[in-house]
Amino acid sequence: MITDVLVIGGGGAGARCAIECSDKRVVVAVKGLFGKSGCTVMAEGGYNAVLDPRDDFEKHFRDTIKGGCYINNPKLVKILVENAPKELKNLERFGALFDRREDGSIAQRPFGGQSFNRTCYSGDRTGHEIMTSLMEYTSKLENVTVLEDVMAVKLIVKDNRCYGAIFLDLVEGRLFPVYATSTVLATGGAGQLYPITTNPLQKVGDGFALAYWEGVELIDMEMVQFHPTGMVNSGILVTEAVRGEGGILYNRYGERFMVRYDRERMELSTRDVVARAIYREIKEGRGIRGGVYLDVSHLDDEVIEERLETTLRQFLDIGIDIRREPMIVAPTAHHFMGGVRINERCETNIEGLFACGEVTGGIHGANRLGGNALADTQVFGAIAGRSAGEFVEEMGTLRDPVDVGGMINRIKSEVREKIGREKGYSIHTLIGELKSTMWDEVSIVREERGLRSALSKIELLKEHLKKVKLRGVFEVQKYFEFKSMLTVAELVTRCALERRESRGAHYRSDYPETREEWRGNLVVSRDGIRFIRSPSIEG
Repeated sequence: MITDVLVIGGGGAGARCAIECSDKRVVVAVKGLFGKSGCTVMAEGGYNAVLDPRDDFEKHFRDTIKGGCYINNPKLVKILVENAPKELKNLERFGALFDRREDGSIAQRPFGGQSFNRTCYSGDRTGHEIMTSLMEYTSKLENVTVLEDVMAVKLIVKDNRCYGAIFLDLVEGRLFPVYATSTVLATGGAGQLYPITTNPLQKVGDGFALAYWEGVELIDMEMVQFHPTGMVNSGILVTEAVRGEGGILYNRYGERFMVRYDRERMELSTRDVVARAIYREIKEGRGIRGGVYLDVSHLDDEVIEERLETTLRQFLDIGIDIRREPMIVAPTAHHFMGGVRINERCETNIEGLFACGEVTGGIHGANRLGGNALADTQVFGAIAGRSAGEFVEEMGTLRDPVDVGGMINRIKSEVREKIGREKGYSIHTLIGELKSTMWDEVSIVREERGLRSALSKIELLKEHLKKVKLRGVFEVQKYFEFKSMLTVAELVTRCALERRESRGAHYRSDYPETREEWRGNLVVSRDGIRFIRSPSIEG
């Protein structure tokens, strides 16, 4: 198959990208079902945009930079805040409906770390509303073809130019190439590196690994956000909208403990601060059944039923009525701030390869503000689509595809020797061991001994992977996913070991202070890790 633009990933960023370049031939390749297997459809809270005349771009910019602990790429942040309102209007044009005030204007609620109520929402199912409208709009575009249940296992790169990717058909088990003039990574994050996560099963970090293996630079891979409030022991997201609407956190002794960690902002502090506060309350024995209480029972039933409908339903399913009793919540792996290094056109350091959405790094710095992710998918999804389309116009339709016969044969050989073995490691057991290692050693609180231990375990798991036994297409998929997971786990751990300070989501108990000399970014590639100082931005 040959196309003009190949979009790898079918969430909010991938869909918006496809729409933007739909005057070209576009193939959207999805590991699962289009619009159903990404994080956008699961996002509950909202979309940040400057709409109120009393708000302005400078405030949104400052909030985002401050929330990111001053290591965001300011050019990317400026693009985010200035284009978010325009893309919100585009979402309405695509069919999305947002909650309104009595005067007809779009309603906006407060979210953590923001100086103004700028989070637009559709109850607590904002992501579902956005994704549904994107899917419906995309389905009407004649030039857009969607391939479902396919997994990219290798980018086709020659002489620092990307020509598409090789895919595994997850139903039939065959390998096949999709050639493209422009390729866009929109694969999302890697929450499945951890046993407790808000992310769907598909989010194992494929995009990070595919890019890294081909020499693409990644940035700030140590910055992994743990959402402070997941349903305890499940990872099911309890949206920040719960706290935005007035939810209160307290421990087993009835103490509103956020007063100890951020007296000014309390429950609406940034996610890194709230997550560590909850973690500490639990670790020091003030938790309850592995979590803490989050209470909205003081709110009117009407507010809960209309604005927190999804959360209400999720807890009713387990026998808890949040209108009458508190939830129990705990931190859960949620979002990668780090990722593929892009410029203002969503270009990578490989010609013809673009990236957008959570697979990219640099926009959110050391900590993402709630409500900025959905805006990110639309703003940079549109830019990636526009840039990919312009690259097609410049280079023309691909006429002479790269010969990938050798690549496919090597992949087949790699897998064939592991299928049908009588003895060998279980791929599922190895995945479980990696997840446990990451949770124990490379999660909310880190220190050198644990990080070095994690690296040793990752190296051992690499050796065990060579001796794995596989049964059927599903385990072949898990094999390729585990290869990606090992690569991403190592990148996260090495960068976490390198950054000898605490900043945002990255907390080192052996280096608990934020240090000015570390105000910058870690760029990692096959050549190693290097530090780039951030430009001076006044706080």
